[in-house]
Amino acid sequence: MTKRIAILGFLLESNAFAPVATEDSFRQRCLKRGREILDELARPNPGLPPEVNAFCQQMEKLRPDAWELVPILIADSEPNGAVDQGFFEATVEEICRRLDDAGPLDGVYVVSHGAMRAVDEVDPDGFLYGRIRDIVGIDIPLIATLDLHANVSQAMVDHADLLIAYLTNPHVDQRERATEAARAMDEMFAGMRPAAAHVKVPIAAPSVVLLTAQGPYADIIEAGQTAQAASDGAILNVSTLAGFIYSDSPKCGMSVIVTARDDEQAAKALAGELADQLWADHERYQKQLTPLAEAVAMAVANGADESRPAQILADVADNPGGGGTGSTAYLLQALHEADAQGVVMGVLIDAALAHDAHAAGEGASFAARLNRAPRTDFEHPFEAQARVLKLTDGSFVGRRGILRGRALSVGPAALLEIGGIRVAVGSNRKQCADPAMLEMFGIDIARARTVVVKSRGHFRAGFDEYFQPENIIEVDCPGLTSPVFQNFAWSGLPRPVFPLDQETTWTLPGG
Repeated sequence: MTKRIAILGFLLESNAFAPVATEDSFRQRCLKRGREILDELARPNPGLPPEVNAFCQQMEKLRPDAWELVPILIADSEPNGAVDQGFFEATVEEICRRLDDAGPLDGVYVVSHGAMRAVDEVDPDGFLYGRIRDIVGIDIPLIATLDLHANVSQAMVDHADLLIAYLTNPHVDQRERATEAARAMDEMFAGMRPAAAHVKVPIAAPSVVLLTAQGPYADIIEAGQTAQAASDGAILNVSTLAGFIYSDSPKCGMSVIVTARDDEQAAKALAGELADQLWADHERYQKQLTPLAEAVAMAVANGADESRPAQILADVADNPGGGGTGSTAYLLQALHEADAQGVVMGVLIDAALAHDAHAAGEGASFAARLNRAPRTDFEHPFEAQARVLKLTDGSFVGRRGILRGRALSVGPAALLEIGGIRVAVGSNRKQCADPAMLEMFGIDIARARTVVVKSRGHFRAGFDEYFQPENIIEVDCPGLTSPVFQNFAWSGLPRPVFPLDQETTWTLPGG
């Protein structure tokens, strides 16, 4: 029998300190409805979240000629502030209307981020799942995939049959998790019933310590996967989510979700064990960054001595992938004043500066003015003489890591030469996570002495062909995504929480 599966998505990672995410924020990245989703899937490099295509491909393998995709709506934004309340409400209503109009459904797959908040709603994902459940009823499988930075509420767990989070950071397993979702849904069609247990642990860690190659987060992810593999099929999924502190939400904090096949007690037991192990390691979720002056000195030395290994400097406090503006000038100004040579920086986001460069034309020199209309306290103006090396429309296809195979754009873009620094400037916010974002300007990254990226961590999976971990420097600058939590005025964050509150204690509820 053909199974009709609705597919929808509403994705945003909300930084409560960043400007509000409007409808334009979603249109710049992906806002597709109904038939538009099918048309996008037919392109060689769809602009949709990769989970959508992967879920469909797996369903084709599992149920050839026995399933039907019912496309609803996909709204996906670059990380930003809280979503505009009016747009949030209108989008949820449209999703519900389209679900109502779709006719009988056999399943619903939701692509979520999980750290979205709206201006007047702190749990928009839980709210959306609840509305979906009201429409389709309790017997229809509802499965959602989440970014591992999701802030999980109990409502999300209660309304969904299964929540599946990424296992990798940098995120390179979106397709695998969507494939897992399709397989689980097919199991549910055959009668399997998931049973989930959720434990929240009061750790809201700096994102720079949440890598999954090594470190405390890697250890807890491995522990969960090892336990699942040893369960002889009793455990369907283990997701240990890092959370996203910048949402400043009551949902913040790390979460363990264990879902078993028809066995709630097995899920609760393993969730408790993993939560205890997570808290036992809480002291490891802290890290010191490299001071700005020290990082600049490294870059100057790199330019003067080619025998030194090239380095990549991560401006982690101004990460567009976490809601940063991508426009702060602390590193640029310091490198320029120090006369650093052989530096490539990208992608700096300033639409007005990109416009000026296009107006001047390739080869022209002009006074480059950055942040002439600042929106945050961190966007101080910076001006320097620049030469236009290259102009593009900013379109590219990701070739590595989180952006692999996805057609994207930073809007009108330019490569400027400012002293010994080549600066890639774009109009639309996107973290520099993929070498293609610099290569579209003709830059040979292998020849750069120092590369500066506006990114927190996803650049590691994109630039790992050029830089080993020991040559990656995370720089301490101000910004909306600074890992120095004392820099923020928290209002919604549950307290106490480690490491912001060093005195935090915790024991497993009921343990």
